Amino acid sequence: MTIESFKELPFEAKLKELKYSGELLGSYERNTENNGPKIPGDIFALYDFWVYLSEDEETIIPSRRNPLPAEETE
Repeated sequence: MTIESFKELPFEAKLKELKYSGELLGSYERNTENNGPKIPGDIFALYDFWVYLSEDEETIIPSRRNPLPAEETE
């Protein structure tokens, strides 16, 4: 699966992909717009991209780059 095809999936299908095909890499706090409070969640490796899933499981954001520092992913 490519990042483009993942983006086109319905929300529930994205959660299912993370559950069955994703590899949990660790916790991550995502910056919000306008320097608001950070949003806690997790980073998953999925195929050849990474996905942020918020703690409340309401936000899913795929990325082409791993947002975790290199020492956390080794």
